[in-house]
Amino acid sequence: MWMDDQFWSFLVAITLLTVSPGVDTLLVIRNTARGGMRDGILTSLAISCGLFVHAGVSALGISLILLQSAWAFGLLKLAGAAYLIWLGVTSLLAARRGKRLVLNESPNDYPRESAWRPLREGFLSNVLNPKTVVFYMAFLPQFIAPSDPALAKSLWLAGVHFMIANAWQVAIAMMVGTAGGWLGSPRFARWLNGVTGAVLVALGVKLALQRLPG
Repeated sequence: MWMDDQFWSFLVAITLLTVSPGVDTLLVIRNTARGGMRDGILTSLAISCGLFVHAGVSALGISLILLQSAWAFGLLKLAGAAYLIWLGVTSLLAARRGKRLVLNESPNDYPRESAWRPLREGFLSNVLNPKTVVFYMAFLPQFIAPSDPALAKSLWLAGVHFMIANAWQVAIAMMVGTAGGWLGSPRFARWLNGVTGAVLVALGVKLALQRLPG
């Protein structure tokens, strides 16, 4: 049941989808550049944890309710769009200030409570993304047989996705975090925050303007 013929098709498909650049990759890069490798890894972990929420929601049929209720899905869509825009505006403001990026951090450079910021941003950006709701609702059932326990199988597949996504995003965070040198300059900080902010705002606006399914 757990590693049947369908599982290997799922593994190939989810790996290809994971390495495709998207909001998750962009957020990991931004947070790593903003707060160091630790923030990038925490962001990745939080994003990946959000997958279990989507898997559980999909298996329990709540996603179907959202997709069939225009106002409920619309609220979720607007919440996700607003959050992306907020992240983008935050980056644009950081670009305006021209704050230097921290890429070679020491564990003593941050107060303990600061860890909640990348965790919160990563988790909410994933959970509030209606595209992930639609994706899990349409994608996961293809790999769950009628005789399989839907919730357990969904969480198992989400666990596989978690490992692949976290490994990929942590690798990105490590590459960005060890770049050093010119990546830590105020000029690069302004450029990265400006580009990241503009892209996040554009994605949020695009999401807000998209027509509802059906």
